[in-house]
Amino acid sequence: MREQRKTLTGQVTSDKMDKTVVVEVQRVVRHPVYGKVVRSHRRFMVHDENNECHVGDTVRILESRPMSRHKRWVVQEILQRGIGTSPLRDAERLPAE
Repeated sequence: MREQRKTLTGQVTSDKMDKTVVVEVQRVVRHPVYGKVVRSHRRFMVHDENNECHVGDTVRILESRPMSRHKRWVVQEILQRGIGTSPLRDAERLPAE
């Protein structure tokens, strides 16, 4: 039986590269000794074949084979569209009036 691949959910922080986005995944854990809730984050370079993701989107990423020196994840699906920083990109997403 094939083992399960890891999936994570995060937010796109950069889409400047071709077919690659940077996704930031946040975790919330309780400190083992002090009991304080600690937030931490990690950034992943993720393969986006069709350049569909933009800054602010919430995406689910899936572990995959190494695609380059830093890319080991693939966009599985876009869960929620965010409001991008570029007015041109916002205009592309809105339906024509």
